[in-house]
Amino acid sequence: MKRVLMYSTAVCPYCIRAEQLLKSKGVAEIEKVRVDLEPARREEMMEKTGGKRTVPQIFIGDTHVGGCDDLYALDRAGGLVPLLADES
Repeated sequence: MKRVLMYSTAVCPYCIRAEQLLKSKGVAEIEKVRVDLEPARREEMMEKTGGKRTVPQIFIGDTHVGGCDDLYALDRAGGLVPLLADES
């Protein structure tokens, strides 16, 4: 399974929903970056996402999925499980 990185904050219901969906798809570990605890990491997140300021911002492997709604839309379209699959 590919590495999953999620920029989040402590009190973000969308982050929790995104994590629940990922875990339901078999993701055992999510690397979380708390931008509320590490403000400099928010700048990093914005650079990697083309200026997006909201959390969560989710990366699967090298692919920027987007936020919670984007993750659910990807799942509904049938693209989440293949994206999570490790090609190696």
